[in-house]
Amino acid sequence: MDRKMLARINELAKKKREQGLTPEEQNEQKELYKIYLGEIRAQFDSTLDNVSVKEKDGKVVPFKQAYTKKGEDNGNNN
Repeated sequence: MDRKMLARINELAKKKREQGLTPEEQNEQKELYKIYLGEIRAQFDSTLDNVSVKEKDGKVVPFKQAYTKKGEDNGNNN
């Protein structure tokens, strides 16, 4: 996301607090938030790709693999 889009998000947020938004501005804000959150989620997912977890047995595995395994174990216990 470029600085121009972030500036517009901030501008709309400020205007919403101070005087409210028109329906067109509300729609624009929703679309910008969708883009922004999509990019944040992608960055977070990318970060998780570079995280490893050391298990009790000393084995180091990628976080997503460890999380999936634990999630499956929790699902079997319920």
